[in-house]
Amino acid sequence: MKKHSFVSIKNIAKYSLIIALPFAVSACSGIISAAGPGKASIVNQQNKTNSGEATLVNGYQFVELSPSTIKDYMRPKTTKLNSSVSKPSMPELRMISGDVISIMVADSAEDGALFAPLATGGTVFEKVRLNSRGEISLPYAGVINLRGLTTIEAEQKVREQLKRYVTDPQVVINIVGDLGGSVLVAGDVNKPGRFSTLEGPLTLLDAVNLAGGPKLEPYLVDVVVRNGSSVTKYNYEDLLNGMNHPIPANTEVVVERAKQRFVAMGAVQNPGLHDFPAKNASLLDVLGTIGGLSESKANASGVFVFRLSDGIEYDAVSNTITSKEKPVVFQLNLKDPTSMFVARQFLMHPDDAVYVTNAATYEFQKLIAPIVQVLVLGNTIDK
Repeated sequence: MKKHSFVSIKNIAKYSLIIALPFAVSACSGIISAAGPGKASIVNQQNKTNSGEATLVNGYQFVELSPSTIKDYMRPKTTKLNSSVSKPSMPELRMISGDVISIMVADSAEDGALFAPLATGGTVFEKVRLNSRGEISLPYAGVINLRGLTTIEAEQKVREQLKRYVTDPQVVINIVGDLGGSVLVAGDVNKPGRFSTLEGPLTLLDAVNLAGGPKLEPYLVDVVVRNGSSVTKYNYEDLLNGMNHPIPANTEVVVERAKQRFVAMGAVQNPGLHDFPAKNASLLDVLGTIGGLSESKANASGVFVFRLSDGIEYDAVSNTITSKEKPVVFQLNLKDPTSMFVARQFLMHPDDAVYVTNAATYEFQKLIAPIVQVLVLGNTIDK
């Protein structure tokens, strides 16, 4: 009789725990669903503001993607091929401090000449560098400032300096190390360095190709060009599609990774930070990149794209986030067959976040798993 009472007490305690457990788990549902908000939470909060540490003024826009709403968010049409080619023009090359030149001086006098005659090649001064003030020093001519002069102007200036000592001097100047006429290519290329324009003017593609080309796919590469007065950024794929153009000497070209990334979160096969699979990638392209949805976890009707607008500002005093445009949350219902066509047309933006909510069945499994464990534990105690 005592044994029976003892078992009854154990059973009562066990089943009381089983009954109470769902309520305890429900109270902790926010902890169980830690991957992110649920579908209902996202949809129901579209016109509300949060009361957390940072409040987004007026909430966010909510767009349910469908054939009737996709118009303003479609991928652009494929750009037609451009038949034009760049036509480099020869710029006027002027010497600057640091340039290295060679100077040939010939003397026309037959006897007592200070320099070798032109017939023998004259007297050549190799690798004469312009100092920090743009000056060089030559025998008899003395110190001469050549900064800012073309080679023809420099030849004339040296010739004038030598006329006091040489009859009809002949002067030829060649630039052999053109710091001022070179182009610097740096960044995410295979062979960064400084490249000369002595053999002719360079286009932007010439400069990048001399540096070994970019390491990444063209659409993932941006090219920044600065020349001291302006700075411009190009996508490398656009340069290949007809936007190539000549660049002046003394230009810096920086090749860098384009911000063509997105974040995948929630019930997907491969969450994390990813590069876009192509330029103007669609939502379907992006879902393919991450391996699609997790069939055991995902709610196919709860596919969301979170997009921040430009001009987001945070006010530390009032602890609020403000923006000229509201952030946008897009919802795609993949249970609808037409959603495949919508996903193919929807244009993804850099820094978009793709989030897939958990299915109700998966949440239920997480809910009952602790109950099953308690049942197993109870049976063990009975034995």
